[in-house]
Amino acid sequence: MPFGIQPIHIVVIVVVALLIFGPRRLPEMGRSIGKAINEFRNGTREMTDSIRQEVNQPPDPQTANNAAVNNTIKPNPPSSIPLQTGSIAPAATGNFCIQCGSANTLAARFCNQCGTKLPEKAG
Repeated sequence: MPFGIQPIHIVVIVVVALLIFGPRRLPEMGRSIGKAINEFRNGTREMTDSIRQEVNQPPDPQTANNAAVNNTIKPNPPSSIPLQTGSIAPAATGNFCIQCGSANTLAARFCNQCGTKLPEKAG
């Protein structure tokens, strides 16, 4: 049973409710509780449906156009940062994965990170 309520508990609750509210008022209370539960279920169902509809709805074309314009505008890098041209890092040596880009040893046949087969070196 839900909430760990056993049948004997339900009987005790009904007897106490009968003593408190009386036999005339008990059916009316049951109806009002049933209506309240039904309204709560309908409200949650409507809210869930509207949330699902919002999530599944395609984006507004006007909003999509604005987002595309915002993504294409790139700011210029600041000109006050000095570029270091004298100390160029040496070219990395090794066997690089075409899937994840991680460096592997020259003798490796599979990537150490993702397990993708590495391209074979010619020569």
